[in-house]
Amino acid sequence: MSRPRFTIWHAVLLLTCLIHLPGVSSMLKCKCDINICKDTNGTCETDGYCFTSVQRKKNSDEVVYNFRCLDKNLGLPTNNPMFCHTPHNQLNASFRMECCKDEDFCNVRLNPVLTIRPAASETSYLTSLEIALCITVPTLIGCIIVIFCYYFRTASHKRRGLHQHLKQQGDDSIEAPDHPILSKGVSLKHMIEMTTSGSGSGLPLLVQRSIARQIQLMNIIGQGRFGEVWRGRWRGENVAVKIFSSREERSWFREAEIYQTVMLRHENILGFIAADNKDNGTWTQLWLITDYHEFGSLFDFLSNTTLTTNSMIQMALSVATGLAHLHMDIMGTQGKPAIAHRDLKSKNILVKSNWTCAIGDLGLAVRHDVTTDTVDIPLNNRVGTKRYMAPEVLDDTMNIDQFDSFKRADVYALGLVFWEMAMRCNVGGKYDEYQLPFFDAVPPDPTIDEMKRVVCYEKQRPNIPNRWQSCDALHIMTKLMKECWYHHATARLTALRIKKTLSNYRTSEELKM
Repeated sequence: MSRPRFTIWHAVLLLTCLIHLPGVSSMLKCKCDINICKDTNGTCETDGYCFTSVQRKKNSDEVVYNFRCLDKNLGLPTNNPMFCHTPHNQLNASFRMECCKDEDFCNVRLNPVLTIRPAASETSYLTSLEIALCITVPTLIGCIIVIFCYYFRTASHKRRGLHQHLKQQGDDSIEAPDHPILSKGVSLKHMIEMTTSGSGSGLPLLVQRSIARQIQLMNIIGQGRFGEVWRGRWRGENVAVKIFSSREERSWFREAEIYQTVMLRHENILGFIAADNKDNGTWTQLWLITDYHEFGSLFDFLSNTTLTTNSMIQMALSVATGLAHLHMDIMGTQGKPAIAHRDLKSKNILVKSNWTCAIGDLGLAVRHDVTTDTVDIPLNNRVGTKRYMAPEVLDDTMNIDQFDSFKRADVYALGLVFWEMAMRCNVGGKYDEYQLPFFDAVPPDPTIDEMKRVVCYEKQRPNIPNRWQSCDALHIMTKLMKECWYHHATARLTALRIKKTLSNYRTSEELKM
């Protein structure tokens, strides 16, 4: 009996099998919008998913489709990312997204569908008997449900004294009837510590959605280009709820991504709790839920409060510490990529009850991929705040392919924030009224050209009062500011160096006491 011959067809079959073995597969290619992926001819590559999203334009029935890549490290959980998961029985009316990874360019065949109202021509006509039944049966069922609910509610009140309980609870949020994971007496802080162990940010997806459904909005505490910020209540605890407008969907998506970066949680980064979307019947609300700080932003705080030298150094050190943590890359299996903020300013820094600060608003942040030495730039149309833009950003000479360029631009903005703090430092009863940087050189809402003229051509920087030189703390702050403001970005200090300088100064002052 002769042995079978090994032909070239056998070789092709064997090679095909090897290509599809786990661990041997290449990067997944996806269709990408040509305006985003111009250099790759409408194609992107990822180790995660291809996705197609559909969005209905505001006040219009017109829809827009987008095609893009979703990297594996952005999908939480990895095997079923939050952003890809939309239950088919609850289709979103304004935005929906579907993902795939079974083959190259698989998102070409994806067709996410938005909820629409049936056309008038599709409405079927009912007979008189059917109309009568349609009216009578639901009415009877509704009456029975109302009677049963009234009886159950009355009996429950009698057994447990619910009226007194509600009076004691005040304005606490209404709990969902059955959430065993959210047991009574468990605080948000305890839940986050228990579920993240300091290695991540935010809560598991199921718990995020549970909490978001139970939050009661109390009052507006801020407004901006993105939408509104509300104070909310959950089990007697205050939380901040940032509600994005529909046109800022990319910013919401990006900020949720960044906040859920592994190892991001830090005492000087605004604490992330949950992200969720809620349909209020007319439009979809995009919620980002974070820690609540009653003092508000550093801008609001400095407008109404003066600082001592100790509190100024403490605040400056906390901001520098938070920025140093953002800029730092932590290597390892559960490592953290380096992140640059790109919109650092006093309005995006929150003041905590102990007068330290936490950096927030990460919707414009970029991440550094160490393995490929590339910068993950967000897909949104927002730009940073012109008043705080570094010279190389204003004159468009910054190398956006080099991640250190973004960190140096953050340090320039940090110097301006330090100047705002120093202006409100009360030394011997002398202090200045609160002003924004370059208040005396440009109008309240300056253009790029106006800022470019002042910062790039005239090379102006905020004025330093002579009296600051007679105070050690203000002298240290002045020196740091000037080293953050250098026109040449490579000459600027790093956030870590600024943190160490302030920390050493505070330690030396404590030893003197």
